[in-house]
Amino acid sequence: MLQLIIEIPESFSIKDKRRIVKSIKDKLIQKFHLSCAETDLQESMRFAQLGAALVSNSADYGEAVLKKALDVVEKNLSLRVHDSGIHSEYFE
Repeated sequence: MLQLIIEIPESFSIKDKRRIVKSIKDKLIQKFHLSCAETDLQESMRFAQLGAALVSNSADYGEAVLKKALDVVEKNLSLRVHDSGIHSEYFE
């Protein structure tokens, strides 16, 4: 699971923010086949918390995909990542 808290500097209204967050979610879903949602900070104009998840039979593969997704958000999008975390669970 990937958790992100992002700042969206070019957002001046909730409508702007929702458009940008939807674009980010769509990119993560299309490129990495993740399940993705805005999980908190819905009423904030400039901040969003996103969660993304992937189910895999390999923890190494799952973490690699989530790290690539985080890199795309950090390097290719015009926003600031304030906090991020990748968490894996393994069930036998």
